[in-house]
Amino acid sequence: MGISLILMSVALVSFEASPSSGAGSGAQVGQGGPPTGLPTAPAKAPEPPGAGGLVTHFPTSPALVAQGQTLYQNGCASCHGPRLRGIPNTAPSLIGVGAGPVDFYLSTGRMPLQSPRVEPTRGKPLYNPSQIHALIAYIVAKGGGPPSPAADPAEGSLSDGFAQFTLHCAGCHQIVGRGGLTIGAAVPELQRASALQIAQAIRMGPYVMPHFDANQIDQHQLNSIARYVLWTRKPDNSGGWGIYNIGPIPEGMVAWFIALLALLIVARLIGERTA
Repeated sequence: MGISLILMSVALVSFEASPSSGAGSGAQVGQGGPPTGLPTAPAKAPEPPGAGGLVTHFPTSPALVAQGQTLYQNGCASCHGPRLRGIPNTAPSLIGVGAGPVDFYLSTGRMPLQSPRVEPTRGKPLYNPSQIHALIAYIVAKGGGPPSPAADPAEGSLSDGFAQFTLHCAGCHQIVGRGGLTIGAAVPELQRASALQIAQAIRMGPYVMPHFDANQIDQHQLNSIARYVLWTRKPDNSGGWGIYNIGPIPEGMVAWFIALLALLIVARLIGERTA
């Protein structure tokens, strides 16, 4: 039981710190741009894709930029400022963030927030895909930044993905991506994240999550992590009871409880026979 408690403690406290345009969407090769130096800039600027890394291009046009400006002024400017420069102690600047963070936060329903003081959590998106594309077009046109990263799970390795996820992610997200708790935040589960959203989160580090550049996690490793996370939704539980796939710590505790129960039954039977 002592070993189980130690492993549980380790799992709870582990925390590793460590302008684009196109006619449509798709993964292509590209490079990124520099981060902003504004005083209201995010604490960590999004990492650009590495040399030869995959990127996702979003549609853009003058009409989309104009539509995005209207949506931005109505739904975003009160926190991020009318010129994307952020408001101190309220919301960061969006200059230099690029398409990835905008798409990630909007497509997962994490933005806009009802209050800038609450943690952004996954929910139903407020904007439809065409409105999200319009907001991306406007913010990238006015603020620039690196292109959105991309991941191709088919090009990744499941075993490499497991190794990289264990090294960089499992301490907070749990070994099969069911989420958990860490210092200052509730860690989200990854069962609804797309391969694109996984790549975007790794490169930008949403909220308190650390971000990883191409030297820390290269494109093949990024593809492999995406493949592994998608695999965890229907893992192979051969050889045992999955227990909702919440990881080895609960499985070990269940084994201990069953063993203790069996020990109590045996002790009771021995006691009755010797009485």
